[in-house]
Amino acid sequence: MVAYPMKLTYKLSAIATTIAAISSIATEAQAQALIQIDGSSTVFPITEAVAEEFQEDYEERTGEEVRVTVGISGTGGGFRKFCAGETDISDASRPIKESEIEACAENGIEFIEIPVAFDALTVVVHPDNPLNSLTFEQLNQMWAPEAEGAITNWNQVDGIDIDAPLALYGPGADSGTFDYFTETINGDSGESRGDFTASEDDNVLVQGVAGDPNALGYFGFAYYLENEGRIKGLAIDGGDGPVRPSPETVNDETYPLSRPIFIYVRADAADRPEVEAFVNYYLNEGLQYVSEVGYVPLPDERYADARDRFEERETGTEY
Repeated sequence: MVAYPMKLTYKLSAIATTIAAISSIATEAQAQALIQIDGSSTVFPITEAVAEEFQEDYEERTGEEVRVTVGISGTGGGFRKFCAGETDISDASRPIKESEIEACAENGIEFIEIPVAFDALTVVVHPDNPLNSLTFEQLNQMWAPEAEGAITNWNQVDGIDIDAPLALYGPGADSGTFDYFTETINGDSGESRGDFTASEDDNVLVQGVAGDPNALGYFGFAYYLENEGRIKGLAIDGGDGPVRPSPETVNDETYPLSRPIFIYVRADAADRPEVEAFVNYYLNEGLQYVSEVGYVPLPDERYADARDRFEERETGTEY
């Protein structure tokens, strides 16, 4: 048997203790359940609010800890991670695309589609801007691909008598909000001018419009409500006269830029107890946060259908 000097014996003992501590921490981390969510910044406020309350509720009910992470890489970025099996749930401000369905299928990923709210996509300007409404045609003049480098002043848009540079802010190309707005305003090509300030983080867009008297931007209704006063929301005329975004005009289907928003749940992840509990919490107790953060609840029967789809693990898209 080798006899080690006392100092070396002490150091070896300390190292062994450190290794044991690290091993214990690693085991503890592995024992803590983890739910990974990414995707739309529009859906983020709802999912984040639900996640915070769910974590406490789950520990109280089960005695076990669960950690829920919620990212905002945009609807498209979220689906790339989701279809690669990197996340359990994907927030989406538009339905899943055919190309994304194919990417999921290639990796053996099945999904359960769950609509969670309506959003009144809101077009905003700086409070000093005298405009109160815009038409689809005016928005198209601003955002069409051919407007790039050509429509640079407000007074180049039909019916607008403002002599000032036009500064545009909008979601990046990975955003479902970008997809929805661009297809609605510019047509099915899904193409937009590219010379605008883009961000997947809606708070960045809010800051941009709030700080620039010449700015126009668009994003989810919740971000407008949270910053009302710093920015001004415009009424939108889709052909039947200008209508302001509100829960009422979404429910009566008169606001022309309203749309459903979703979460997509990986079917294999849904069978994990913590994921199943999270989705059930989202579709029951969590629905209170839809209105609280500024979105419009779906009709009760739509939520009942969503609960049934999840309980039966019905995969695929209805949109």
